[in-house]
Amino acid sequence: MFDFLFLGAIAFFAGMVDAVVGGGGLIQIPALLNHFPQVAIPTLFGTNKLSSIAGTSAALWRYARAVTLPWFVVLPAALAALGGAWVGAAIVVWLPREAMRPLVVVVMLAVAIYTFRRKDFGQTVTRALQPSDRWKAMLFGGLIGVYDGFFGPGTGSFLMFGFVRLFGMDFLQASASAKLLNVATNASAIAFFAGYAPLLWKIGLVMGVCNLVGAWVGTWLALHRGAGFVRKAFLVVVLLLIGRLIWDML
Repeated sequence: MFDFLFLGAIAFFAGMVDAVVGGGGLIQIPALLNHFPQVAIPTLFGTNKLSSIAGTSAALWRYARAVTLPWFVVLPAALAALGGAWVGAAIVVWLPREAMRPLVVVVMLAVAIYTFRRKDFGQTVTRALQPSDRWKAMLFGGLIGVYDGFFGPGTGSFLMFGFVRLFGMDFLQASASAKLLNVATNASAIAFFAGYAPLLWKIGLVMGVCNLVGAWVGTWLALHRGAGFVRKAFLVVVLLLIGRLIWDML
């Protein structure tokens, strides 16, 4: 019973944070690793994705009702991310993931500095989307999909930053768009990990329900507080992620 209560509370908080700016894996994965130290990594990663997809699906549904999504860009990106996540998940079983940490820390630092210095970054929509953006979105979605399937931490933050920087969205629209890609990558990773190792289905489903409730709360906060609130939360999560990755390396 304690396992369900503890991990359910973790999943609720992760879902709330993830719905606003991403980064739920930053909360859930360490909790699962610490709570089940003897369980295989693919099993825990798959269980984390099982929980996360419930929250991201709920957040996507709420965002789609309140925010106009550029579907002709977001859908191709999501399809590319679906395939990319499968490739990334396959890489997990034979390539050391630790090599990714220093690179991700450097990239995250650049993202944080850029966002902090550009006070207007993501505050408003800055340009109209063009037909050529569809191909750029597919490349972007595929690369992020591979990263999410292989390593994962910061995927939501990278998605939001990319949608703002590459496609001129505001932070609220970028957060909504990121949820569709998160659903795609989570579904792909679950399919792969479930075929490779048994998942903790009871734990994952309980965490999924709690993650869904947390996502509902987080989405409400984002929609009612606007892009400025999301930008501040984004910076906080990115800095926490950098700290976590540095701690893991040390």
